[in-house]
Amino acid sequence: MKIRNLFYSAALLGAFFVLISASTFAQQKEERRERTIDEIRVEAIRRAQVGQYPLIGLDPGDVKEAFESIHTSDKDEWAAGFMHVADRYFNEAKSLETSDPTKANADYIRAWRLYSFGRWPIPASPGKQRSYEKAIEAFLAHARFMDPPLEVVHIPFEGKEIIAYLRLPKNAKGPVPLVLAVNGLDSRKEDLAESFGAILPFGIGYLAVDGPGTGQNPIKVSETADRVLSKVIDYAQSRPEIDKNRIAMHGVSWGAYWATKMAIVERARLRGCSAQSPPVDKFFQKDFLMNSLLGNREYLFDQVPALMSILEGVHTLDEMGDFLPKLSLVHEGLLGKSMAPMLILAGVLDTQVPIDDEYLLLSKGDVPKDAWINPHGGHLGRQVGVWPDPLIFKQVIIPWLVKTLEAPPN
Repeated sequence: MKIRNLFYSAALLGAFFVLISASTFAQQKEERRERTIDEIRVEAIRRAQVGQYPLIGLDPGDVKEAFESIHTSDKDEWAAGFMHVADRYFNEAKSLETSDPTKANADYIRAWRLYSFGRWPIPASPGKQRSYEKAIEAFLAHARFMDPPLEVVHIPFEGKEIIAYLRLPKNAKGPVPLVLAVNGLDSRKEDLAESFGAILPFGIGYLAVDGPGTGQNPIKVSETADRVLSKVIDYAQSRPEIDKNRIAMHGVSWGAYWATKMAIVERARLRGCSAQSPPVDKFFQKDFLMNSLLGNREYLFDQVPALMSILEGVHTLDEMGDFLPKLSLVHEGLLGKSMAPMLILAGVLDTQVPIDDEYLLLSKGDVPKDAWINPHGGHLGRQVGVWPDPLIFKQVIIPWLVKTLEAPPN
């Protein structure tokens, strides 16, 4: 009788664990599920209200208006909703350029941000591609009001071209230092060009470029794609207005991966590199893809499709799982080699790039690194209401770059 009860209790216990495991699996599956269009609408409006990425700078009223005509997850419907609102500001700006240039410029900025969100996270349909093209048009219209001016540069590259934005400080005496700025997965060089205007008063210029696989970059991500950024450094060093011995690099998220890799392969030509949440090794493993990136809720929606789109020759999830490990800086045999000085920024609660990658990076190389790690921060170290993106940029990144690029003592 005791033996029978023992088996009965064991059976109940086993059933209990099966139920718990099934419940946990269901919960994990739910957490990995992409948001529905209704969930996206609510979350997007909330993020606009609190100034949270990717809706920094967007007016919540404009976002609500755009969503009034978006009822499904159709990509062209999404783009049309945001283009409809953006067109109004763009057309108003054109009509005010002569009579009220200040208002016209503000309208162009507003239109640019709306068009840009209309193609977010990637221009994966004809409508989203059109919204992206309009975003560039609106940004360049806004750029006409910039002082000092923004120069659109075209750099020949393997039969194609790299398009970048160059701004140099006003009234500079002699060659100036420069920051090469590279965007992330879903941001663009236009975002960086707008932000890095803050470094011009320090006598430092910037060159903003889309990273491999994004925006107007001519190649996709591969183990050798860093060559496109080496070409950009070649170009920067060819300009007589730029001090070729004082060039630094800044990268955000995927751009931070490139900043980290370039800190190794171009250490002789870079004074230093700042990197916000750089993927290094664990990020590229298949289990992280399947268990953290699929349906990631820190990301608004479609992170994995966006990531897949930037990878060379990758079209399925299985191909992606096989391809990503090749990009690991450990797999490539780079981590641990001599490096340029670095600033690493990250959040311990980041679900998009594991904090383990940043700790690994900090422990490697041959020179000390600076670190800004927010124990309550998510991706890029951001913390809503405490450490928003613009505050990190102005209080942490800009001062480090200015210090790194200052002239050496005589």
